Amino acid sequence: MTVSPKSEPKKSLGQHWLYDDDVLEAMCDAVEAEQSELVLEIGPGLGTLTAHLLDRDVRVVALEFDEDLATSLPANLKKIGADQTNLQIRAGDIRSFNFLDMETNYKVCANIPYYLTSNLVRLLCDTDNKPSIVVMLVQKEVAERVVASDKKMSILSCFAHFYYECTKGEVVPAKLFTPPPKVDSQILIMTRRDTPLFDVDTTHFFRLVKAGFSGKRKTLRNSLSAGLQVPKDATESLLKVSGIDHNRRAENLSMVEWKSLYDQLKILDVLSN
Repeated sequence: MTVSPKSEPKKSLGQHWLYDDDVLEAMCDAVEAEQSELVLEIGPGLGTLTAHLLDRDVRVVALEFDEDLATSLPANLKKIGADQTNLQIRAGDIRSFNFLDMETNYKVCANIPYYLTSNLVRLLCDTDNKPSIVVMLVQKEVAERVVASDKKMSILSCFAHFYYECTKGEVVPAKLFTPPPKVDSQILIMTRRDTPLFDVDTTHFFRLVKAGFSGKRKTLRNSLSAGLQVPKDATESLLKVSGIDHNRRAENLSMVEWKSLYDQLKILDVLSN
């Protein structure tokens, strides 16, 4: 496929153009885009990924923050012969996008600026209309952190694992982008779970998780004590009953261990205080 004509990316918006057909096809494969399905593409840019999606006869809602790019997208796609029958272009910010406007079981495919990654993952976890599959190009390190299940986790990876099964696709070298970012990227694939990972009060569960991560370099004994306003000796006892060493850090806990700790705190009615 012939790529769109080049346009000067805007550094202020974190734009990096991707022209590599193999990577673009890999993203379409990962999102399992099939005929007539609805795909929300976030940040279509010059339309290189858009063209590959349209070539698979899917319906595409292309949401572009840059109004200049949104305006020029039809012309760019026309130049490379893309059929735009199934394309709807919207100018807007994903951070204020109403996912409830999308039909159920839509999919998301995105090559977004790195600074949007955390925000977007949280939005896709918080919305009541979650996509069935999310495929994003993100920093390689971020992909590794989101997929991690028992070490080097973060609040973001806890949210993602709770609602989605998270896997990594192929690594995309920085040299394939224009201009090249400072680090390599990787395809992150998030497949929606039929039901959330645990049957819990999510407000209380994530209050616990946030408390655990409230002190990045602190042990669980100290971070949970401060975050939940529970005495340190009581926190240590709770961790012991849950089978968790109080000297561990939040990033090293698995989701099952968070659930075990949640259960103990729920029994004592600590999380509702």
